[in-house]
Amino acid sequence: MGMSMASGRKGGRRRRGVPRYGAMADINMTPFIDVMLVLLIIFMVAAPLLATGVAVDLPQTRSAPLNIEQKPVSISIDDKGQIFLMDQPVAIEQLVARLKDAAKSGADERVYVRGSKTVNYGRVAEVMSLVTGAGFKKVALVTEPEKK
Repeated sequence: MGMSMASGRKGGRRRRGVPRYGAMADINMTPFIDVMLVLLIIFMVAAPLLATGVAVDLPQTRSAPLNIEQKPVSISIDDKGQIFLMDQPVAIEQLVARLKDAAKSGADERVYVRGSKTVNYGRVAEVMSLVTGAGFKKVALVTEPEKK
């Protein structure tokens, strides 16, 4: 009583209807990585363009950040005392006229004054008095949050 082991198939025992190789459950990550790298490059190029144009060394305070919905009118005073309205240099004599042109909603427009911490305080006070004297009621000084 001898038993024959040859069944006519290669590879030994197999079930009927099951493919030789199972289904592949892995995701092809190459397109995903390519898209992420392109987005990274776009954000790296675009990020410096979103910052304000005038470099001002702002003082640090403990105040909370403001919630704003739209881009406000910004007046910057650099460490040399030069005045910039929305990143464009402006003479102090022309500040009020140019500010009224830039304000879309008139005297209710929010105006931010950014003064360098090395600039003379009198220069910042002079600019603030011109802005409030022109009828703008929502005038705020911009500072950096205090680093702990």
